[in-house]
Amino acid sequence: MEILVTGASGFLGQRLCKRLKEDGHNVFEVSSKVCDLTSEESIYYNLPDRKFDQIYHLAAWTRAGDFCLTHQGEQFLINQRLNTNVLGWWKDQQPQAKLIAMGTSCAYSPELPLIEENYLKDIPIDSLFSYAYTKRALYAGMIALNKQFGLKYMLFVPSTLYGPTYHTDRNDHLHFIFDLARKIVRGKKYGEKVTLWGDGYQSRELVHVNDAINAMVALSSHENDIINLGEGNEHTIREFAQIISDHVEYDSSLIEYDTSKYVGAKSKVLNVDKMKRMLPGFKPTPIKEGIVEMVDWMANRE
Repeated sequence: MEILVTGASGFLGQRLCKRLKEDGHNVFEVSSKVCDLTSEESIYYNLPDRKFDQIYHLAAWTRAGDFCLTHQGEQFLINQRLNTNVLGWWKDQQPQAKLIAMGTSCAYSPELPLIEENYLKDIPIDSLFSYAYTKRALYAGMIALNKQFGLKYMLFVPSTLYGPTYHTDRNDHLHFIFDLARKIVRGKKYGEKVTLWGDGYQSRELVHVNDAINAMVALSSHENDIINLGEGNEHTIREFAQIISDHVEYDSSLIEYDTSKYVGAKSKVLNVDKMKRMLPGFKPTPIKEGIVEMVDWMANRE
C-alpha cells in the first residue's frame, strides 16, 4: 500500500514507519522539516500529489508534564490549525484514503468510565482541557466528513506509550515513566537526589510502543470506529519506581516525593475490552519486562 505518516519523526512515528516498511508498504514520512502542517499552503505545496491508501495522522503539538498548564492557548490554536488542515487536505486531495488518527486518553472525563462510547462525553480534566478538546474536535471532524462525504477513518486512543528510543533530550517535559527511569538511573550512577512528583500513589497505565503498533496495524482494516489501546491494568508511581530501583540496584527508600508538584489525574486506566474482543490473541508485553528493556536503553545514554 501507499501510506503517508504525519509525526513520522516522533517516538511512535519512527517505529510505525519502520514497521510499515518491513511489511512491504511504500511510506512517505512527514515531519516538521518536511511540511508545516499548521500552514495550509505548506501542506498543498510540500505533500505529494500521489494517491495514498492510508494516512496515519500522528502529529500533535504537545509535551508531557505541566506543559499543558502553561501553553493552553497555544495548544488550542496550533493543534486546531494542524488538525483542520490535515482533515481538509484529506477531503480535497485524498478522499480514497483511510485516515487513521491518534486520539488521547486525556480527552476522557475522569468522572466516567474510560470506554470508547464516552470519548466525547462530559468534561475532561481541567489541566488538560485545551489539548483534550482539540483531539475531540479531530474525532468530530472525522465523523462529520464520513457522514457527508463517505470518507473512511479509524481513531486509536492509546494509554501512555513507553519503550526504548524515546526522545530524552527534553528533560523538562518527559512522560512520567521516562522521567522516573532517568532520575533513578542517574541517582544510582551519579548519586543525584531522586525527587518524584506527587505522593507516589497516583496510578497510570502503560502500553509498550510495539504493542500499540501491532494492534494498530492489525486493526487498520476496520472502518469508522474508535478503539482504546492499552494493557488494561494500572500501577502506582511507587510500583513503577520500585521496578526500576530493583533493576538498577538503587535504594528506593532514598526517593523523595514532592506533593506540591502537578500530578494530573489520580488514576487513569483505559477500558480495553473492545480491543481484546477484536484481537483475542493480543498479549501485551509484561510490564516488568518492558520497563527493564526501557531502563537498560536509557542507562546506556546517561
